[in-house]
Amino acid sequence: QVQLVESGGGAMEPGGSLRLSCAASGRVSTLIAMGWYRQAPGKRRELAASITTEGITNYADSVQGRFTISGDNAKNTVYLQMNNLKPEDTAVYFCYGETSLGNRDWGLGTQVTVSS
Repeated sequence: QVQLVESGGGAMEPGGSLRLSCAASGRVSTLIAMGWYRQAPGKRRELAASITTEGITNYADSVQGRFTISGDNAKNTVYLQMNNLKPEDTAVYFCYGETSLGNRDWGLGTQVTVSS
């Protein structure tokens, strides 16, 4: 099992930036991908961005061009740089890790609120 701890959420005005971090521990050698889902109030959880251990990235259309996901293998940490934030980005952001064992582990989530 992989343990995931998110940090970096908070409140920001529209147009601002935030960076989320997700630190993995435990069986990190089994990780094949990490990423971020988000869930807004009353909505389904949706994928925001993901990155494989080979560095292949994937983004939701709604964040393409504004969010950048990156990883630091030495620190077992994934980052989500969020620029030009919009009110519709308001959500709880959950980090996940997908393993070669077929498991998907989750962090507890971090709140991002975008409002003026």
